[in-house]
Amino acid sequence: MAYPDPASNSAKLYERARAVMPGGNSRLTIFQSPYPIYAERGAGCRVYDVDGVERVDFVNNYTSLLHGHADPGIMAAVTAQLARGTCFSFPTELEIGLAELLCERVPALDTVRFTNSGSEAVMVAVKAARAYTNRAKIAKVEGAYHGSYDYVEVSLETPPPAGSEAPPRVAYSRGTPQGVLDDVVVIPFNDPAAASRILLEHARELAAIIFDPLPNRAGLIPASREFVDVLARIARDHGIVLICDEVITFRLGMHGAQHEFGLTPDLTTLGKVIGGGFPIGAVGGKRDVMAVFDPTLPKTAAPHGGTFNANPISMIAGLTAIEAMTSERFAAFNELGAYARKTLQRAMADSGVPAQVTGAGTLFRLHATDRALTDYQSSNPRPDEKRQMAFLTRYLLNAGFVVSPTGLGALSTPMTTREIDAFASAVHDGLRAWSRNPTAS
Repeated sequence: MAYPDPASNSAKLYERARAVMPGGNSRLTIFQSPYPIYAERGAGCRVYDVDGVERVDFVNNYTSLLHGHADPGIMAAVTAQLARGTCFSFPTELEIGLAELLCERVPALDTVRFTNSGSEAVMVAVKAARAYTNRAKIAKVEGAYHGSYDYVEVSLETPPPAGSEAPPRVAYSRGTPQGVLDDVVVIPFNDPAAASRILLEHARELAAIIFDPLPNRAGLIPASREFVDVLARIARDHGIVLICDEVITFRLGMHGAQHEFGLTPDLTTLGKVIGGGFPIGAVGGKRDVMAVFDPTLPKTAAPHGGTFNANPISMIAGLTAIEAMTSERFAAFNELGAYARKTLQRAMADSGVPAQVTGAGTLFRLHATDRALTDYQSSNPRPDEKRQMAFLTRYLLNAGFVVSPTGLGALSTPMTTREIDAFASAVHDGLRAWSRNPTAS
């Protein structure tokens, strides 16, 4: 069945959804026009929709499914825990086990605290930085996404001019208080000199600098070593808490992306893959900074609770998923990621249509341009590039492959070169189809 089809079961479900949810939606990232495709089940690297169509899933719930759908080991562990209970008003040993594993793998984590999502982890990390420094302002990178929290949403989208050395502070959500904008300092991505100048101007007021070493919304372009070094040096010299957002990038290796930069941040935020397919988030870091959460102190500096924090289902699923990723398995997995980007780039070049792929580890992002991509502004797609990507992602849907509407993709461990080769061939054919009809939508 080709998408879209007004007679499809997905189209009918969407009409039902519109009656009880705004826009028929609870999650902006999975909406697509004229209707979203509804999933019925998943198995390994494949997902099956309510019309029985099978597709290879290169989104993996926005990078969170390290082992794909319904991994047998994770399902067995979760099923066993279901019989024991899903949540309690007591801690369980499982949260200790997952915390121990994370602290063992990431040198920057002395202690860890769990939340229910990556967005929550970021909120809590900002709260911790403010409590630790007794300062209010934070600094973030232009175009970088750190979840649904008004402070870190500032300048998630900014207008040109490209290459501005002083990105404007722009609200993402209508009604954002002016006070929120006033408490956020925005720096350009991968511009060490401009970032240094801006940060030093506000250094005495900054509680935190938050950054993602491979920001998807800024093109999935790796941060330069010089840029990261500037952030780390200024944070250290001025008592600012450096927060490394690894909600997505923790899938890059045993020790996360920070290991590749030789970086030891004060706080790290985690999510997605550490939950094994279940809701989770975590913030961890240096013992003295994390002590702001300690309830045994006379006054807890940063009170933090959550009904489902460290629930045993997420804990056992995450523990099973992460334990399965040995250093050898990560190495092979990342080799497959490198193969995917190389194969995709070759397919794009062979198509004769300007396009390229960025990313690292097992992450990739397709771009409908061949210009140099170095930062948010250069990677921000132009209107014609958005139309081309919309055409390509719909073409891929009908060819049996799923990527995000922006071209983001992530591998899962059940994948092989066979799925990647077929996907690259479909990308090639989709670009050729676009070149024959560039006004298509």
